[in-house]
Amino acid sequence: MIRNFRDHAANERTFLAWIRTAIAVMAFGFLIERFDLMLKAAGLAAHAATPPAPERELANIAGISAIVVGTALFVLATVRFLRNATMIDNEEQRPVPGSRLDIVLGGLLSVMGIALLVYLSHLYTVA
Repeated sequence: MIRNFRDHAANERTFLAWIRTAIAVMAFGFLIERFDLMLKAAGLAAHAATPPAPERELANIAGISAIVVGTALFVLATVRFLRNATMIDNEEQRPVPGSRLDIVLGGLLSVMGIALLVYLSHLYTVA
């Protein structure tokens, strides 16, 4: 029987949730990167042949940034999983470390969401 099985199982479920989130963020980044092609295919940008160059650059930067953040989430999830696994097996009691990096990543994703909202609102008002 595995010692502290419930804690290890909860740690693994949390790790898998982080991995799913990272995959979703990376997929969303790819979608942002190719958003102008999707707009053309959907016919929403029929009046303008292509979005102006600055908007396309903003979409490319936002998409690549989301892919980088998704990759960082993979790394963060793995580090947290391994750290928590060793803390579960350790007999001595320690205070749980803060989650500053989680707050920074959440803020970064919020800023990226706001930037995407500004990009889309500008794209629809121009067309």
